[in-house]
Amino acid sequence: MATRTRTVMFTDMADFTATVARSDREGLRKLITEHEELVSPIVRRYHGRVVKNLGDSFMCMFESATDALRATLDIQDLVVSAGGISIRIGMTTGDVEEIDGDAFGDAVNQASRILNKAPAGEIWFGPGTRACMNAAEIPWESVGRFHLKGIAVDVEVYRAVPAHRCWLPDPVQFAARRNRLVRVKRGQSVGMLLPPEPVVLLEGFLPGSSELAEALGRLPVLDPASLFLAAYHISPIDRATWTEAGRGLVIGTPAAIDRAMFDAQKAVSRSSGADTIVLDGGASVDMNLVIAGLALPAVPLSEVVASYFYDLLPDGRWVNQSDRAVVRVEVGSDGARLLVTSSGVTVDGRSRALDEVVPMRDGTRVDAVGTSHIFRALDSDYVGVLLCDTPMRLGVVAGQMAEMGREPGHPGLAFPDRRGQTNIRWYSGQRAARAKAGGFTLDRALAGRKQASVVLLGGGEIRLTPLHPRCATYVLRARGSGLDRIDGPTSVRLGDHVVVGTTVVGLREPDDV
Repeated sequence: MATRTRTVMFTDMADFTATVARSDREGLRKLITEHEELVSPIVRRYHGRVVKNLGDSFMCMFESATDALRATLDIQDLVVSAGGISIRIGMTTGDVEEIDGDAFGDAVNQASRILNKAPAGEIWFGPGTRACMNAAEIPWESVGRFHLKGIAVDVEVYRAVPAHRCWLPDPVQFAARRNRLVRVKRGQSVGMLLPPEPVVLLEGFLPGSSELAEALGRLPVLDPASLFLAAYHISPIDRATWTEAGRGLVIGTPAAIDRAMFDAQKAVSRSSGADTIVLDGGASVDMNLVIAGLALPAVPLSEVVASYFYDLLPDGRWVNQSDRAVVRVEVGSDGARLLVTSSGVTVDGRSRALDEVVPMRDGTRVDAVGTSHIFRALDSDYVGVLLCDTPMRLGVVAGQMAEMGREPGHPGLAFPDRRGQTNIRWYSGQRAARAKAGGFTLDRALAGRKQASVVLLGGGEIRLTPLHPRCATYVLRARGSGLDRIDGPTSVRLGDHVVVGTTVVGLREPDDV
């Protein structure tokens, strides 16, 4: 038995099970043969060996992390040119035990877990490979931190970028869709007239060159998080110099970037629940109920919840936990804090580094992927709320009643459905254990199916009535400083917020969203 440092690579045919269900035996044999003929010669070319061939999946080992990554890039390029099967690849580098031609160890397990996370057509690798590879030779980017089964802490995972692909960072993609992206190419004059809140992509410049410095010098003063450099191969020192200033990278060849831009601009961005629902088809909307942020209950909570967190997705939704999170808000007994999990995030106008932790104070402003979130600190039952209007709304006509809750009656505004318990750190003890076993979540425990009703009366009066006997309904008034719990019908105004569980509902003029 020998322990050696190796790069372990897994390949897997995407949608293999579904393909098998549609194939006869001859088609299945052809599929497996095609996979082997694509992978095996390239693995040998880069001095690797196939450890296991499971038909739809290969386990391979390489002595060199760089060779392993070059092999994966060649494999994906060949797959695209062949136009047949789709392959996902996961890998990492670390110590393995080689026994009778097989391989075992943490590196094998981690590579397998990374493979399970990788989408079809992509190459994902772990921090061991990132540390060992020649970073100037491989086009790569981070895809975020992930929880991998059997590993105690979240793991930073990276992606190798084939010549035919480019994944636009969220700020660039959103700006391209909203006509706020300014593409500045080498040799092109830099105009001073920019759109509001521009995102600038510098293309064709050598990192660290005088031409790049001159182009930056001709731009007006901009938030560093809005500046991106297009590159395919970039040395570690140039990468660090650029990104440590708070600026971003777009990794891709010029042709791949052009294709990605075209796809971003032609895509129709649709958000779930974005359509206004009018209660009376023949009348105009007189008020909108808008999902307008995330409420943060104080902890400890009933000797059940010690602390918890929520993740913000690129589309502006808050969820229990996501590998695609832009930021994470964490709530403990000492208050709320923000963890930056993606590039391009600014807090109070200052760019923040990946993994930076920022305490939340009253008035803190968080800007990420085109959305702005304002933190209002509260006391007693809530630490605070993060306010940001979303496309999820319900149009209300004067004189008609609308409900809100987890499962409101028609017509009604449904609260976001954030299932799961992965975001909760539990108290020790039987009470917490029973709550966990019973499927406790903050949303289920603190908000009812039918929570409250709203009606716009004559003269512009808005009447809010709590409907649930146990789950509390609160009002955060636009002209007040605190949170009021209501126990019966209460008058509210446009601009006020209703707070229930972890959901904030804003009362808005029809044109405010």
